[in-house]
Amino acid sequence: MLSLVAFTFMTIASASAQSGLLHFGIKGGANLGKLDGKGYKDGFNLGYHLGGFAQVNLHKGFGVQGELVFSSATVKTTDDFSEIYQGQNLEANDGKKIKLNYLSVPILANIPLGTNRIKLQVGPQFSALVSNKNVFQGMDDAFHGGDVSGVGGLWIQLPIVNISARYIIGFTDVKGISDAVDDANWKNQSIQIGVGVTL
Repeated sequence: MLSLVAFTFMTIASASAQSGLLHFGIKGGANLGKLDGKGYKDGFNLGYHLGGFAQVNLHKGFGVQGELVFSSATVKTTDDFSEIYQGQNLEANDGKKIKLNYLSVPILANIPLGTNRIKLQVGPQFSALVSNKNVFQGMDDAFHGGDVSGVGGLWIQLPIVNISARYIIGFTDVKGISDAVDDANWKNQSIQIGVGVTL
């Protein structure tokens, strides 16, 4: 799916580049992430994200923005994790820190808010887990490899420099445990605050 999305976007970008409507850039910043689900401590944990983007400006400031972003976040299980998810040798995972690294492709609509300098960004995000899936002792499939999310935020376009702030909420249950006592969903949430350079 990630390959298909990337190929589609690059096809559109190549065509748009001929008319001067295309802009590229790089970005990075803080990633505040958490895993919403039983057995995980509430609250956001600090991480980071790095990536690049391409903007296709279509009409009067409205456009489409595609990105390729690597993000890293840390979550922590509660001290009673093994009681909530019994079985599959989960006893050693109480109070354990887990680092989740994702490679994400958000496809966002850029909607100007009265000026082309400030835009509302909304759209889907498709992510693939690229960190070691064997994050739990005695279990190889703690997490599903893919995640589909919704993105909403603001993009401030200054000359050359851009500033972004967005909220990302996961729609996919990323839990890979199939026979746990508790079948509650695990869903990613994150806040990203970034600074970039538009080329």
